[in-house]
Formats: sequence, structure tokens, C-alpha cells
Amino acid sequence: MNKQLLKLLEQNARYTTADLATMLGMSEDEVRAEIEQLKKDGVIRGFKTVVDWERLDSAYVSALIELKVTPQADSGFEDTAKKIMKYDEVETVYLMSGGYDLCVIVKGKTFQEVAMFVGKVLAPMKGVISTATHFVLRRYKELDVVLCGDEGDDRGNFWL
Repeated sequence: MNKQLLKLLEQNARYTTADLATMLGMSEDEVRAEIEQLKKDGVIRGFKTVVDWERLDSAYVSALIELKVTPQADSGFEDTAKKIMKYDEVETVYLMSGGYDLCVIVKGKTFQEVAMFVGKVLAPMKGVISTATHFVLRRYKELDVVLCGDEGDDRGNFWL
């Protein structure tokens, strides 16, 4: 497995096979074959674009939801996690150590939309003991991409 290739693709999935071949000292055919094998093996699961939604009028709200869950006898947390991850509002589901069991990252158009999803879908779900919702107020860095530039923080200048 070519970990250097994976690191480069993780940095910028838009590198061409020619770019990657040059950086890795490989032929383009070798790079293409390696990428196809990594996809076939399930190592590469997809390619994503990181969007700074705050720069658009169509911004959204995201929240980190802590879930305490009762593990099931045969599957532990798997069944609950699989059920949760099927919802379109859910971006990410992690099994956690520490004070809660599942971390669910949810997005919606408004705070109320996210709150309603938590209250009507996640909280009453079988096996869910409790939820704690933390709304994301600003994203500074996501997936190794810096989202905040030199525009500064104007919170202290509200009354000026």
C-alpha cells in the first residue's frame, strides 16, 4: 500500500495522475492502477470537496450530538449507529470512549431544524438514553483545510 499516495490524495484529491506520478517517481499507469486497487480494497472510500458555507447565502447549521446508548446484546452499538447514519441530516457517526457512546454530526438549515431532528428522531430512538447537542458556531479548520482567512473576528466591534 502506497501511504505517500494516500497522503497526497488526502491533501488534494484533484491532483492529476501526472502530478502524482511526478511527485512519487512513478508512471501515470502505476498511479492509476494503485488508486484503482485502493478503491477496490475499500481504502479509498470517496473524494470530497470542503466547502466554506459561511461564504454563501445558503449557509447551514451543524451540531455535534453526544448520545448515550444502551448497547445491544449481539451487536453492541453497531445497530444503533447503522440506523442513525441512514438519515440525510447525519454527516458523521463515531463510536467514542469517555462520557458518551456515539458522536453524531448533524446539519440542517436552521437551529430549529436540527433541534427538531434531535428531539423527534434521535432522542426517542430505541436504546438512546440521553442526548446533548452542541451547535457549531464557526468552523476554523475542517479536514485539514483552513476555512478562516484574514477577515478577522468582529465580535468585539459590535457597538462601534
